[in-house]
Amino acid sequence: RSCSFTGFSTVQSRKLAKSLSRGSVRSRMSLKPPKAYNSLQKGALIWDPKPLQVKKIFEALKKGLNEYLEAHQAELDYLSGRHKDTKRNSRLAFYYDLDKQIRSVERYIRKLEFHISKVEELYEAYCIQCRLRDGATNMKEAFSLSPATKASRESLVELYRNVQECTEDMCFIEGALEVHLGEFHVKMKGGNLGCVGPTSPCLCGFQVFVRLGRQKWRLKGKIETDDSQTWDEEEKVFIPNLHEKFEIKVTELRGLATILVGVVTCDSINFFTTKPQAIVVDITELGTIKLRLEVLW
Repeated sequence: RSCSFTGFSTVQSRKLAKSLSRGSVRSRMSLKPPKAYNSLQKGALIWDPKPLQVKKIFEALKKGLNEYLEAHQAELDYLSGRHKDTKRNSRLAFYYDLDKQIRSVERYIRKLEFHISKVEELYEAYCIQCRLRDGATNMKEAFSLSPATKASRESLVELYRNVQECTEDMCFIEGALEVHLGEFHVKMKGGNLGCVGPTSPCLCGFQVFVRLGRQKWRLKGKIETDDSQTWDEEEKVFIPNLHEKFEIKVTELRGLATILVGVVTCDSINFFTTKPQAIVVDITELGTIKLRLEVLW
């Protein structure tokens, strides 16, 4: 740590600058945000990349996409088998209808394969920028411990610029990756908010507030005299976010006043799957009041 880096400072920083230039995402890709909810909105760019969180989302996303791919491949195999049997002994109209179904599934499989390859490409570019940023950060720390010379100061300035560029590129890729996360369809199921136990307090009127980042869903429910429940809205579409979790808040409505019943958070990683995920959330500490939702990706 006490040795001087003056001898190779400018050469090393130039090499790193060239490497960063070659690895620059924006110089190699055109990743324009095609949707308004993307993280690249003005004022919404997150300048604090979270590689570990992005890795977890990427692995869950890829697993979910592969599940969809396997399911549609199984459907294609089944239809293809029927197609061969139908060609020998069936009506011509039914045969052509089956042929259209097969072509439709084949097109969807090609879209899924492209989707998976695009996600893998983005994550690979993200990992490159992450490694380059780590390297530039380590060199910046090393140069800061060396004797202060003109060459070392120039190298520090260059390395600081490189770290900033890598950070910007990582945020850029995170925004592009969010476009490929799909949609979460959240449903309030029948009997969602219920009282458990003979001494549990029941709510005559209540309000549920679901938030995912800047996306919000506010709905009101009511328990009727026959214990049935009514909702003013039963379904909402949320766009997955790399950095945010679901937050669910329930308040009791008493006249003009509202009383907070409970707040919980849910990680969205487990929702990247082909099957609808039923969520039963304990709103109170004792679990006397529960909220049931269904999430379909």
